[in-house]
Amino acid sequence: MARVKIAAMLAAAAMALSACGFTGIYDLPLPGGADLGDHPYRVKVQFKDVLDLVPQSGVKVNEVTVGRVDEITLAQDGWTAEVTVLVNGGVDLPANALAKLRQSSLLGEKYVELSRPPADQGSGKLTDGALIPVERTNRNTEVEEVLGALSLLLNGGGVEQLQTITKELNNATAGNETALRALLDNVNTMVTTLDAGKSDITRALDGVNRLASTLNAQKDQLVGAIDDIGPGLQVLSDQRRQLVTMLQSLDTLSDVAVDTVNKSQADLVADLKALTPTLRKLGEAGANLPRSLELMLTFPFTDQAVKGVQGDYFNLYAKIDLNLQSVLDNLSRSRQNPLQDIPIIGAATNGTPGVPTNAPAPLPLPVLGSPNQQQPRLPSLFDILLGGGS
Repeated sequence: MARVKIAAMLAAAAMALSACGFTGIYDLPLPGGADLGDHPYRVKVQFKDVLDLVPQSGVKVNEVTVGRVDEITLAQDGWTAEVTVLVNGGVDLPANALAKLRQSSLLGEKYVELSRPPADQGSGKLTDGALIPVERTNRNTEVEEVLGALSLLLNGGGVEQLQTITKELNNATAGNETALRALLDNVNTMVTTLDAGKSDITRALDGVNRLASTLNAQKDQLVGAIDDIGPGLQVLSDQRRQLVTMLQSLDTLSDVAVDTVNKSQADLVADLKALTPTLRKLGEAGANLPRSLELMLTFPFTDQAVKGVQGDYFNLYAKIDLNLQSVLDNLSRSRQNPLQDIPIIGAATNGTPGVPTNAPAPLPLPVLGSPNQQQPRLPSLFDILLGGGS
């Protein structure tokens, strides 16, 4: 009878659990868990590898538990683990917070640690539904990985050769302590110098980087130049004999020129000395010579005449009468005979010194009379030139 009652109670408990939607042991609340508060927020964290992290694991900030792992699934890319954590609503973290998978002790449980980025790099606020991508997550090295690497080193590494290596090092350094000490001092000096000039080294590397970028941007032009230089080199190769002959001829020409200069040295010096008075006089002329040239180029109006001009140009009208009769009429109006200095047609030479006594009588000049008086007409200059006068 007692067994039946116990069975009935178990059946009732099973029905109650199934009615409540029990799906696994991870849905059972654990005593002493994190205090999520009244309004926790949900954050998704992506890891490359979550190792043996399980739901209900803790979430800590500065070694203080502030939440728990709610769910571990596979991300949409099919390669990344996505861990959903619940964090107490009172925990204030920046939007670019970091996440790390850590272990409480050497053989302890795994938990997710949330932390702030380095100083002055935090921005925003971590809110419900936020995602911490795999670029801002990491994990610690597992003890199994350390032991495995140590086992590989001990079993398949060179541990058995350490004694040989140590012995050879002792043999190499024995008696060379002074040289090794000096070598270490030189290395220290070199490292110190490199550290002092690291800014210059950085600038040089940046310059090389810019140069490489420029060359990469102009690689098509460089390839074209290299391709085009081939025919030019071929032409130079074909004309090598002519180039050699030209250089030999230039050598001979230089010898001749040097010999010519050496032989004409005295004459050249004499010519330069002969030019000395001329150059000295030109120097003494100073600014007078340029001014004279200016007057020649501006004849008949000088630069001073320009100041009296109202406007920007001169008007010059000239009327030239080439009629010989008019020329003689104009000359006859002068009180002085313009032809007196010519013995043949000048004034009478009776007793005039310097004039021969047998010189012919001068030509009579026309006498000016009344306007109505008929004057003898001389042939026109153009008539004589054209053969039409008598």
